[in-house]
Amino acid sequence: MKGKCYIQGMAAISPQHTFEGDLSVQPMVISSGNMLSCVEPDYKAFIPGNSLRRMSRILKIGLTTALRCLQDSGIETPGAIVTGTGKGSLQDTEKFIKEILDYKETALNPTPFIQSTYNAVNGLIALQQKCTQYNNTFVHRGFSFENALLDSMLLLHEGKENVLAGAFEEITAEHFYIKSRVGQWKSEDISNDTLYQHFSPGTISGEGAAFFVLGPEATANTYAELAGLKMLYKPSQEKLAASLQTFLQSHEEIDMVLTGRNADINYDRYYQVVDQQLSGIPQLPFKHLCGEYDTAGAFALWLGAQLLKTQQLPLQWFPMQHQTPAKLRNILIYNNFFGEQHVFMLLKGI
Repeated sequence: MKGKCYIQGMAAISPQHTFEGDLSVQPMVISSGNMLSCVEPDYKAFIPGNSLRRMSRILKIGLTTALRCLQDSGIETPGAIVTGTGKGSLQDTEKFIKEILDYKETALNPTPFIQSTYNAVNGLIALQQKCTQYNNTFVHRGFSFENALLDSMLLLHEGKENVLAGAFEEITAEHFYIKSRVGQWKSEDISNDTLYQHFSPGTISGEGAAFFVLGPEATANTYAELAGLKMLYKPSQEKLAASLQTFLQSHEEIDMVLTGRNADINYDRYYQVVDQQLSGIPQLPFKHLCGEYDTAGAFALWLGAQLLKTQQLPLQWFPMQHQTPAKLRNILIYNNFFGEQHVFMLLKGI
């Protein structure tokens, strides 16, 4: 694709202290029970109190992250809003279904249904910032955020000056239980800081939101350039290896790999492909920080851009052994969602 895509501002709410931005001073949040929950900020600084009372948790998280991202970029009204989510508002969906049963399909409160729609967060952002431009939400499981990125890059290529792109996801106790029945989570309770000491079936669940203001030109405040994006659906290991080789041939030398390795032995063979092709290049896994969810790639993009901008690795966030290159210029992100959706992203420093 012709044209370039730069990250001009960003923000994240995650199971770590990411909202404050300065990673070097933030301790790693350690959780047990295999279900990571967001460290939520004080929403009153971004959302009026009378609105807060009527909003579900994912709406607060998504809207606040988007507003902080716009604040970080210095842009008040974006040229477009594009997001991705795999599940949308689980809390509102569960509440509405429960009320259908409790009230026997009569006298239902429409608010949970309205707020459970996938584009509810986009609509709130647009209303808050008076944005009447292009507005779209992608719901494609493990490709949700990456399709939002691709759409944003196309919009920039067509002449948009800036695009607000992001992703949001939440986990509930009910959803955690349902997915545990199909083996997505580990059977033994572990803490996230010891995740990579437990290579066994399943992983730990997570949630979070990350937003980015993307523009076609670099500025003094630019975090990084999104220089490459590749999606693969259910590839064989041979196809994955060939695609990675082709992807790297068209880009510069890689200094670090951010990998979505999550200690799930069922799908670790795909990460072994990256180990073989990029042996000797430092790798950092990130799933112990955010957990596994459909749009975890958005957290990886936020983390990679932070590392390139600050050139500092928060050592307290990575208790496992690792190597740190003297200078970070290009970061490759590889992630897959339970072996189905596979994504390569390349970030270049400015």
